[in-house]
Amino acid sequence: MSENSQSRFGAATGVGSLPGGDAREAVKTVTGTFEDFPFLPELPARGPGADMIGRTAGMLVEMYARVEPSGWRLGDRPGRDTKRARSWLGEDLDALEEFTQGYEGVLKVQAVGPWTLAAALELKNGEAALSDPGACRDLAGSLAEGLRSHLAEVRRRVPGARLVLQLDEPSLTAVLRGQVRTASGYRTHRAADRQVVEATLRDVLGVHPEDPAVVHSCAPDVPFALLRRAGATGISFDFSLLTERDDEAIGEAVEGGTHLFAGVVATTDGPLSDPAGSVMGVRTLWRRLGLRPGLLAQSVTLTPACGLAGASPAYARRALAHCVRAARSLADNPE
Repeated sequence: MSENSQSRFGAATGVGSLPGGDAREAVKTVTGTFEDFPFLPELPARGPGADMIGRTAGMLVEMYARVEPSGWRLGDRPGRDTKRARSWLGEDLDALEEFTQGYEGVLKVQAVGPWTLAAALELKNGEAALSDPGACRDLAGSLAEGLRSHLAEVRRRVPGARLVLQLDEPSLTAVLRGQVRTASGYRTHRAADRQVVEATLRDVLGVHPEDPAVVHSCAPDVPFALLRRAGATGISFDFSLLTERDDEAIGEAVEGGTHLFAGVVATTDGPLSDPAGSVMGVRTLWRRLGLRPGLLAQSVTLTPACGLAGASPAYARRALAHCVRAARSLADNPE
């Protein structure tokens, strides 16, 4: 088993967001469900600042954002939206600390990555930060400093945990392909230079050098090779969006020791298949790639396809528990 495999991750975990607004209830659910790989939940239903963009904007150092009718916009000073984001995060960390007393094991925390942030945050002129290379650099640097501080705070509160940093990059493919729309909606921003994208991700992932770092994207055509070169220890994706075009990149990733976070459970209310049925596609992929069955449970962590903010609380609890049962099925019968 490589050191990047199951020894460093649990068999199942969540992606990030959950429904509802009660931080204590959310953390209690997560720590009770994932005894060996909990995560710090995000509760966007509470409003601006608890959403993934606002939450991460609140972590930035010497950069501030406020809510405008068009979305989050960078400004010169911290306003009520920044304060609210930091307050929500503090509440979440209080709950995490309460329910992880004495915990020793892996613990995942999530933040929006630099390119999705650059595509979502507006400059004063209303255009995305993505339109200005200097703004992208400043944003990535500010994010890196903010993440260092955030990770240190989580370590202080849960001293026995081995932290896993997850960067959420759902807009990354659109950034690479020049598909992010301008403020007018009539044009798109030019495609970002792949080498700059890779170097920026490497810098931000580098704030967490001793421990694993994961990049999550629930978009089609995840750039597996680029993320591996940038230093991602694990890659998290919606399994249903894979095509056979991704086979070679996934095979190379597994053989190179990259851990896969396979999103196999639907994120909105509906019937759940039996656990074995949920992982049938993963087993089929493994056979198609000619990979050793014994490597499967070591190389894959099961998750929902994306965040669960749009689900009912009852379904979200069932979906998380289903990930655990499906992981057990995969370990018991990899073939």
